[in-house]
Amino acid sequence: MRERAQDYAEADPDLGPVRAAGGRFRAALAGPGLALIAEVKRASPSQGAITSPDPAQLQPAQAALAYQSGGAAALSVLTEPRHFGGSPEALLDVVAASRLPALRKDFVVHPAMLREAADWRAGAVLLMVSVLGEQTALYLRLARHLGLDALVEVHDEHELEIAMRGGADIIGVNNRDLTTLKIDLDNAPRLIAQARAAGFTGLLVAESGYRSAADIAPLRGLADAVLVGSSLAGSQDLARAVRELTA
Repeated sequence: MRERAQDYAEADPDLGPVRAAGGRFRAALAGPGLALIAEVKRASPSQGAITSPDPAQLQPAQAALAYQSGGAAALSVLTEPRHFGGSPEALLDVVAASRLPALRKDFVVHPAMLREAADWRAGAVLLMVSVLGEQTALYLRLARHLGLDALVEVHDEHELEIAMRGGADIIGVNNRDLTTLKIDLDNAPRLIAQARAAGFTGLLVAESGYRSAADIAPLRGLADAVLVGSSLAGSQDLARAVRELTA
């Protein structure tokens, strides 16, 4: 997948005129306290289809409004269909329904996917260093060309170095090992502390595995934001779940 990303970027670097920078996603995470990015998703590789006591809650627009009501700072919307049950329509519905900035969450491997995100009025895109490798810096430049913020995701020290060297200003640290799918909640605090010690002055986001206020307590004063997906999506009351998680 990394080779494909490199080939496509070199073959199709022209995304048209520069678009005005939005910056809404970054601004939403930069406020005081620990911001919550609430994820709109219907499935995940680790647990399959997500079920809810109220299936209507999993409708993207309704979920987005509930997250907004509960106090989420931003939204993450899956558009990858095979593993996460996402779709472009989910992102379009969320953007139309909610005033919160939305991240297009997908495996970006082609510049056209950045152009799609901008056309669909996403505020940001996910760029995975595990997928893009040294091409991360190029995809960052292309995203900014389109007026998009970028959440650059890392899993270990090597990927963190690539993200910082590539000019990322929002770095997400994933607690999930993508090979085993196991969660280690110590991973994000450890790498976030390393990033700060190395002089990183951008925003830092902890991702994956957070299910309770106690889980995210160690992130306060350390991370700028936390991204939560499955544990919220399967809740009986999405707005209340957000309030309880961030209490």
